[in-house]
Amino acid sequence: MSLFSFSGKRPENLGVNQGQLLACPATPNCVCSQADPGDKEHFIAPIVSNKAPGDAIASLKAIIEGMERSTINKVSENYLYAEFSSKLMGFVDDIEFYAEPSGQVQVRSAARLGKSDLGVNRKRVETIREKLKVDS
Repeated sequence: MSLFSFSGKRPENLGVNQGQLLACPATPNCVCSQADPGDKEHFIAPIVSNKAPGDAIASLKAIIEGMERSTINKVSENYLYAEFSSKLMGFVDDIEFYAEPSGQVQVRSAARLGKSDLGVNRKRVETIREKLKVDS
């Protein structure tokens, strides 16, 4: 339980739309694998998986369930949406994964409030990427 609660309002426009996750806002508190690779602030490489989409999502679900202050909100055969909250202030980050048949898992992770996340979303995605490699 956090000391404060700066959770913000859950976005209503998340999900996959024509194969795309929502673009990052201009603020530096979001990373997305579908951003322009030239956008060093927002771009993060997609996760490469050798699993079928449903199996990749199941592995991601297990990893996220094992992480502190995480809540999984939606899971389907090729999509997962979860929230992470910070320990002290209760800030909430939204993270989405879209597993494509090609074996790439597109990812978007963004803070709901504030301007900077001090790199937390990027670090979290990289941690999940490493855990998924170990799981493979």
